[in-house]
Amino acid sequence: MTEVTVGTIDDIPVGEGRAFAVDGEQVAVFRLRDGTLRALGAVCPHKGGPLADGLADDGVVVCPLHGYTYDLCTGAETTGTDMSVSVYHATADPDGTLRVSVASRTGPAAG
Repeated sequence: MTEVTVGTIDDIPVGEGRAFAVDGEQVAVFRLRDGTLRALGAVCPHKGGPLADGLADDGVVVCPLHGYTYDLCTGAETTGTDMSVSVYHATADPDGTLRVSVASRTGPAAG
């Protein structure tokens, strides 16, 4: 498993997401209100919406362009379409260093 350092946990305000370049791809990392981190492909497969700018709550993120909703654990679109985004594993070291695993990606973006 390869982990890529993308920044620090302080780069992401609680309840928001930020996009980072990871191994040639855009990855949206979300710092949820409960302190957990989630990471998905940063581009909505519908029309290229920036998922890092979407509202993240209750285990989902809503694309800011057209309202498609993606599960933050599985990457599946939740309203019944066959779209999905890749899922990554994000961690923060005790010193606040933010890392994203490129080996734990699951599923290609579909749509």
